[in-house]
Amino acid sequence: MMRPQLARPWGGASHFSDIAGPVHWVDFGGPAGVPPIVMVHGLGGSHLNWVRIARPLTERNRVIAIDLPGFGFSPAAGRRTTIEANTKVLDRFINQTLGGPVILMGNSMGGAITILESAASPRAVAAVVLVDPALPRPAEVPDPQVAAQFLMYALPGVGEAFLDISRRSRTDRELVERVVNLCFADPRRSSPEVMDASTELAAHRRHMPSQDAAFLQAARSIVRAGLRPRHFKNTMRSIVGPVLLIHGDRDRLVPVAAARIAAAANPKWDIEILHDVGHTPQLEDPDAVIHAVSRWLDRRELGATGAGNMTAPFEDKR
Repeated sequence: MMRPQLARPWGGASHFSDIAGPVHWVDFGGPAGVPPIVMVHGLGGSHLNWVRIARPLTERNRVIAIDLPGFGFSPAAGRRTTIEANTKVLDRFINQTLGGPVILMGNSMGGAITILESAASPRAVAAVVLVDPALPRPAEVPDPQVAAQFLMYALPGVGEAFLDISRRSRTDRELVERVVNLCFADPRRSSPEVMDASTELAAHRRHMPSQDAAFLQAARSIVRAGLRPRHFKNTMRSIVGPVLLIHGDRDRLVPVAAARIAAAANPKWDIEILHDVGHTPQLEDPDAVIHAVSRWLDRRELGATGAGNMTAPFEDKR
């Protein structure tokens, strides 16, 4: 297996844990005595989705970014990659690898997984930060490109052909740029260093077996979850810890109206709407996300500048 190279300005120590197969994760460091932040990427993403905000947040908390099975440097290795299956992997990572309560931070699909894990294992999750999470859609006309793309993913055979043609007809850089164009309100805000690292990762992943099957399993599980909005809304309401919801007001994949509806249904949540930002604020406007998260951690006394000591041992009741 290729050993990830992280010798870039954002640094971080690369590790693998065995959770029914290899799981890659990056430890950016940070203080002990407070819950670590575990960052969970979205569909098609990786630990690279977090590198623009990880290091600054280590002033308050230890920061860790995980590659879910089927993504980044974590192969599927025969494991299912649905949001439900990867929630179980995340739960084992928290319990077995880290051994204590964490602050979960999830973007897009990773936000949905964060919601599922926080509701199922409240003693494992001290607090939640949702960054443009996958949410039940409001009753409005969806973005045509997004709707068409997920329709293709959902159809057996069609999704497989679409991904195969996309990969064969585009360079690794073009694949990365395509995602940025969809997820950013302004692609010119992308980081050249992150773009280069993402291109290198895309080149590596061309040689990973079953990557399309892993991606489509995950995508189709998101579609299925969207067909059960009442169940997902009940899951969100069952989260007992503090929640910060951050959302870009120009998100094409999850419209900001969905975030406003979720916040209204969960009045104990804190919400920050970021102006002129798309689906991945942590990459497009990292300073705004760092400011929002740092201020919230201080107010909730969840970081090293706060007072709460929440690292006592716990038992998992799943």
